[in-house]
Amino acid sequence: MSVTVTPLSAESATSHVFGRSDFPIDEPAHEQVVFCQDSASGLQAIIALHSASLGPALGGTRFHSYVDESAALTDVLRLSRGMTYKAAAAGLDLGGGKAVILGDPRAIKTPELLRAYGRFVERLDGLYVTAGDVGTNSDDLDIIGESTAHVVGRNTAAGGSGDSGPNTALGVFQAMRAAAVRVWGERELAGRTVGVEGAGKVGFELVSLLTDAGAEVLVSDVYQPSLDRVLHAFPRTKVSADVRAERLDVYAPCALGGTLDTATSETLNTSIVCGAANNQLLTPDAERTLVNRGIVWVPDYVANSGGLIQVEGELRGRTREEVRKRVESVFDTMTFILQTATRENIAAGVAADRIARRRLDDAA
Repeated sequence: MSVTVTPLSAESATSHVFGRSDFPIDEPAHEQVVFCQDSASGLQAIIALHSASLGPALGGTRFHSYVDESAALTDVLRLSRGMTYKAAAAGLDLGGGKAVILGDPRAIKTPELLRAYGRFVERLDGLYVTAGDVGTNSDDLDIIGESTAHVVGRNTAAGGSGDSGPNTALGVFQAMRAAAVRVWGERELAGRTVGVEGAGKVGFELVSLLTDAGAEVLVSDVYQPSLDRVLHAFPRTKVSADVRAERLDVYAPCALGGTLDTATSETLNTSIVCGAANNQLLTPDAERTLVNRGIVWVPDYVANSGGLIQVEGELRGRTREEVRKRVESVFDTMTFILQTATRENIAAGVAADRIARRRLDDAA
């Protein structure tokens, strides 16, 4: 096992971490980026600590087959920054961090690899607390927890709070209702057409909440078993090859990020964009395009904060009821952001960033 700053791609690490052309010029640099490599298990991972201004950096571990190491690095840097703002906007005393494990989890995920990853997390001595994300689940976190104490989201039998998918979906649902008040003057979603892109663990739970609320749900996913599971549980749900091409009231991106650029924002036929995916905007001007077309974009790190609220509750010893109440308060958080945006004549994303930035600056 080794810890080094340059085992994968020194050139890309230098340009991305120190040049950071994809972040605003006044954005504070990441505090630490760790490249992890374990030849025995085949582990290649990157852990990015964006900020510890408010507390230990907490963020999930994404297990994904990236095109190359540069793409993985870009992803983990953007995701960790998002976690900083997510915690700040949600009022949590946590910093922002994230990790990615490179490779197809269906092909290379083994207990040995997960334990090796846990040993790297342990070496950071609590600066980073890991949790689940795309490609990892509570069973994986149980195994990671064999090598480190700094893990949340394990199964309840292992002392954790379990899958964060339901609370993540609940937060998205509450943020969506706040946006509905802004657009239609009422929080109810009955009769509204919602396109859910991604039928994984969060998308599935969101479909459940929307169905119970009386919404008409369209769903798309590239993974057929996920679609089959949704259709079996919710027979009234309709499948679309691409929900972005449909006429919607709400577009809910719940898969990987980057689905909104200027071109897609110009053609999207919806009133609200609100989903669980991280980093939905491929470029910052995508939100400007949406705003110019009268479409409300709910900042992703606000909408999907329910999972973080859950694992923060696990870390702090909160009860299940306390956690749920805090997740439901995402409605109030989003309402305040939208009111701020209206009052200051700015986009919701800008308003959310300013609110989070003020809290970070106060802490610094």
